[in-house]
Amino acid sequence: MTNLTVNLKEKIGFGALFLATMAVVVPVLCIIWLIVTRGWSAISWEFLFTMPRDGMRAGGIFPAIVGTFYLVLGSVAFSLPVGVMAAIYLNEYAKDNFLTRMINLAIINLSGVSSVVYGLFGLSLFVVFFRFGVSIISGSLTLGIMTLPVIITTTREALRAVPKPFREVSFSLGTTRWQTIRHAVLPFALPGILTGAILSIGRAAGETAPILFTVAAFYLPNLPNSPFDQAMALPYHLYIISTQIPNIRLDYRYGTALVLVGFVLIMNISAIVVRSKFRKKRW
Repeated sequence: MTNLTVNLKEKIGFGALFLATMAVVVPVLCIIWLIVTRGWSAISWEFLFTMPRDGMRAGGIFPAIVGTFYLVLGSVAFSLPVGVMAAIYLNEYAKDNFLTRMINLAIINLSGVSSVVYGLFGLSLFVVFFRFGVSIISGSLTLGIMTLPVIITTTREALRAVPKPFREVSFSLGTTRWQTIRHAVLPFALPGILTGAILSIGRAAGETAPILFTVAAFYLPNLPNSPFDQAMALPYHLYIISTQIPNIRLDYRYGTALVLVGFVLIMNISAIVVRSKFRKKRW
């Protein structure tokens, strides 16, 4: 095989990869451009920091922003510790047997379950069985369970990426298994764990179906005072003003979508900055 043939195949391969990348990037950029151009005119201090009024045709979306923040914070506070501990057990302690293989299969299957199913599960378990009612805590726990498979999977991959000699050297010094995990494995796996947290933040902030059954309110003129209160949320608020309220301004709808995209972007950037600091500290 001549060098000319090899170069031609490489160019064809790189060209195919470039086209596949553009097929993903271009639609996303077009959507963002559409949202920004049509929603930017609605962004103002009143829109971001005041209560809705006039049947949500005027005023702001501040309760929806606060409610979304509470839900994301609550879901990550539940799913991140539980998911990391489950991944540590499955990767570092559990033996490879029929039970662990079934657990791994269940985790993979849960990643593909529809969000509506999680919403019905949260309604049955947290709202009805535990009697938390339609509240922030019910919605946060439902979103936390929904994001658990992502965190467990990414954490396990991060733990597997840590070279085995790190563990062997630690064991040779007489440390326990937990001391090895705590000091020789987790610091190097932390950037990957935070990647799972970033993915879970994006999914929790953008879901509508789970919060529809467990927490979301159509209209609330006040902010929630406790975890057992209902709350407005940006995804559900966007759905309501787009489908249930007639004669609402178009820029109001796109402005709400722009705020939701910006909210997810800010949360992700914050997590990425934290991950970068840990990565620099590690090296």
